[in-house]
Amino acid sequence: MKMNRIVVATLLITPLALSACKKKASGDPAGGDGGFAVPVVAVEAQRQPVSETLTLVGSIAANEMVEVKAETDGIVQDILFTEGQAVEKGQLLLRLDEAKFAAALAEAEGNFKLSQANYDRARQLFKDHLISQQEFDQSAATFDVSQATVELRRRDLKDARIYAPFSGIIGARFISPGQVISRTTLLSVLVDLDPVKVEVNVPERFLSQVRIGQELELSVAAFPGRKFRGKVFFIAPDVDPATRTALVKAEIPNDKHELKPGMFANLDLTLTVRDEAVVIPETALVFQQDKINVFVVGPDDTVQPREVAIGLRMPGKVEIIRGLQAGEKVVIEGTQKVTPGGKVKIVNS
Repeated sequence: MKMNRIVVATLLITPLALSACKKKASGDPAGGDGGFAVPVVAVEAQRQPVSETLTLVGSIAANEMVEVKAETDGIVQDILFTEGQAVEKGQLLLRLDEAKFAAALAEAEGNFKLSQANYDRARQLFKDHLISQQEFDQSAATFDVSQATVELRRRDLKDARIYAPFSGIIGARFISPGQVISRTTLLSVLVDLDPVKVEVNVPERFLSQVRIGQELELSVAAFPGRKFRGKVFFIAPDVDPATRTALVKAEIPNDKHELKPGMFANLDLTLTVRDEAVVIPETALVFQQDKINVFVVGPDDTVQPREVAIGLRMPGKVEIIRGLQAGEKVVIEGTQKVTPGGKVKIVNS
């Protein structure tokens, strides 16, 4: 009886085992790793323009800026500008008391007339051989000196009026009517704010990628979230041996006068632009020691790891400079589950 029971149990187990083997061999999805398709999210590598930028800190400077001072000593008579006023080139800003300058000019003109008469007389006498060469030379020299003195006194009178050397915004005034000033007295400051310049020191290793006309973006603390754009117009011909940097200047339009000289600026200097770069999501990268791989989905829905070289990193994306072509599909979710040569099922939403 025991022997019969063993034989029956063996006969029952054998058909079940054969059935399981047939299911496994037939590629049933439930039947082993060889036929199981792993659900993944995959996308195609895209071509898009990317730009490589260098982030630096610079400072903003005025297009033109000058301290307004008088060219002569004197007494302030009239102040013809308002602080913060927009002025035009050649506009009269301030006038000194002209009385003493006018008197000095009148005196010089009188001396000039006398010296001219003496010179004309001496010239005729010398022509008639009635005076010596020395006497004639002294008369001619006196005439030249008096003529130069007249020009000097005219310039002194002109210097009693201070004009704007260029168009811009006049700053605060530091003098009052009736004040005695000298050549060193600061009267005000004149600033041209459109455009402004941004000055930045670029490390020497990047100088080969900087060129005239290159575009840049900058931001300032006063306007968070705003981007101001400009172009490079100057690259210093030398490198500072102490810092190993070169001065670079760019011009920024500033018609609303929002940017002020002295502001700190955070700059993004565009070094290179690649119009046809291959770009994939950063989540597709698989790091293995010193290698970077991606899982590429083939036409038969199998995946294979492929080593790639990356270039520029962007928010959520990365440039592939070697190892992948545009249009190839890479796994971006589910890379932990796939195996080389394994089947996948793309379940992108």
